[in-house]
Amino acid sequence: MASPQASVAEVMLEPSANTIEAIPQGGQSITHEGREYTTIKEGLAHILVPHGIPTSNDPKMSKEDTQKQQVFYNPIQQFNRDLSVLAIKTFGEDLVERKRQKHEHARKKNNHKKRKAERIEIDNGQWAPPPPNDPPSKKSKTTSDAEDIQTSDHEQAPTLSEGKVGADTTAGEGPQWKPGFRILDALSATGLRALRYAQEIPFTTSITANDMSSRATESIALNVKHNKLEDKIQATTGNAIAHMYSFVDKKGYDVIDLDPYGTAAPFIDSAIQAINDDGLLCVTCTDSAIFASHGYLEKTYSQYGGLPLKGEPCHEGGIRLILHAVASSAGRYGMAIEPLLSLSIDYYVRVFIRVRKSPNEVKLLAGKTMIVYHCDNGCGAWSTQFLARNKAVTNKSGDYFYKHSFAPAPSANEHCEHCGWKAHLSGPMYGGPLHNAGFIERILAQLSDVDRETYPTMDRMEGMLHTALEEITFGVQSKKPVEAKGVEQLDRLIPKADPAELDHHPFFFIPSSLAKVFHCQAPPTAAVRGALRRAGFRVTMSHCKPGSIKTDASWKDIWHIMQEWVRQKSPLKRSLKKESAGYGIMSKGSAHQIGEEKDADSTAGNAEPSGGGPKETQKNGVNGDQGGIEAETHKEAHPSYLGINFEVIFDEKLGKDHDRGKRVRYQLAPRENWGPMARAK
Repeated sequence: MASPQASVAEVMLEPSANTIEAIPQGGQSITHEGREYTTIKEGLAHILVPHGIPTSNDPKMSKEDTQKQQVFYNPIQQFNRDLSVLAIKTFGEDLVERKRQKHEHARKKNNHKKRKAERIEIDNGQWAPPPPNDPPSKKSKTTSDAEDIQTSDHEQAPTLSEGKVGADTTAGEGPQWKPGFRILDALSATGLRALRYAQEIPFTTSITANDMSSRATESIALNVKHNKLEDKIQATTGNAIAHMYSFVDKKGYDVIDLDPYGTAAPFIDSAIQAINDDGLLCVTCTDSAIFASHGYLEKTYSQYGGLPLKGEPCHEGGIRLILHAVASSAGRYGMAIEPLLSLSIDYYVRVFIRVRKSPNEVKLLAGKTMIVYHCDNGCGAWSTQFLARNKAVTNKSGDYFYKHSFAPAPSANEHCEHCGWKAHLSGPMYGGPLHNAGFIERILAQLSDVDRETYPTMDRMEGMLHTALEEITFGVQSKKPVEAKGVEQLDRLIPKADPAELDHHPFFFIPSSLAKVFHCQAPPTAAVRGALRRAGFRVTMSHCKPGSIKTDASWKDIWHIMQEWVRQKSPLKRSLKKESAGYGIMSKGSAHQIGEEKDADSTAGNAEPSGGGPKETQKNGVNGDQGGIEAETHKEAHPSYLGINFEVIFDEKLGKDHDRGKRVRYQLAPRENWGPMARAK
């Protein structure tokens, strides 16, 4: 029988399972100050949700229960949080290593100065240095705070060995030096993100979980206490914008996470001023009805400084509008942005942006900002126009610099060059690459070291990240394989992208949408991809939508392939109206005669455009004696479309996605009303 003293000690060591001091476990019931809670585990963190609040992500969950769920805990966004943890951890390893290098460089430099100043004259008149293990001077920069040390992007270093991130192991230094890594969860709600960052990113030194609601910060404090993280997480109550503006001209945060209910636009300017040089800005925008829809274009412009893109690639256009808003805000303060990962996910956009102090790179911004001319009501073709030009010039020393000049006059006509329908303007929007390939490779390497229980969405993460990587590289493998087992096989430092690089092929198309223009049978995606590759073009897919194709082929090349699809595989079964977009395209160098009516007294050249229809059509048929274009296939003809004359072979084997079925590239909504849920009351 245990003694009373042992029982008391046992109770002190193992708190009651129904109190806030209990060791956190998923599914346990907690009673605190007369209120009942259920503990939910996500990743390595636990949050307390009041009894009676539905938290299931069951696809069969009723609409009524979905509305009750609110945002105490939103299982829909676990993918967002899982990805954010790994992305911030990947970025943090890079930043911590840069700080360590900077610290080591400053330590050696200051030790050298100290020894030089403290040389001792010996009897024979020679100078001798002091013993090598002398402690550094009190005024040495080696004792400065970790967060005061930044590094340039041009420094390179070998891979950091595992388990020594940020450690200074030089003998005689005393306690190991550790770089600071501060995170702000600006709109924290329950504090789940802050809890996960503290638990799953080991080198994090400080996290601020802020919310305007005092009830929310009480919930955050309760969750922090339950997770035993009072030494890492500080809960603050206040306006996020005011909080971030308080760091102007002060040392700020290494990472700022903006995850609002709706748009993040009001928070961007203050976040730019609160983030450290070479910091990471994480932004979520859930207002896709604004940035990816044409229904509220005046609202889109007021929020993001540009007009939305209509049609299939509207979500890619939305990503670029958000990046444009961030880049424009950052440029006012001499800050340049580098998108590391930009994703359209479910009903929202999530971007991870490296922000650095670089006035020279800010000068490149006008040359990376574009207007889009989009034939949204006609054939769907688009073209881009950059606002300025950045030209690399070499000086006498062989170094290059950029000259900035005005761009030429508008590169597109009022009417689409392909179908003749009216084109509309979208933008301005960001015209550079959406991702950094090295950053994605390092996140994928992190995935090989995590367990499925902590990151249950890892299959979807792997699929989407591989798709994004192929999107930016067109499938060209890097020198170091992505399948590397563990991050130790990749350098810690994330390669810096060319700040002047442009994306001349920013949007995707979908073959079935092009088939609608001709009213023909839709070609298989693999067939179109194979035809493009056979012709020597690079082809990949977009992470935004299944069945999408991104390519460096021009729209003339794409329409030539679609015309050949009609000629070889799917002859038109009905005539095209003269005012249709398909008629305008087929009338240019087509092997077909597809007429609305066969009339010897009328010619296509006499047809005037009606409404938004073709401005000009071909005067005669292909044979020169037909008034229209009728549905007959002339197998002997091999025409070109506006001078394009390569052989089109629909090689489905060449265009096949060899990873199909191996990766979860796209996820379907598991239930109705799959969205951000109701705003917390």
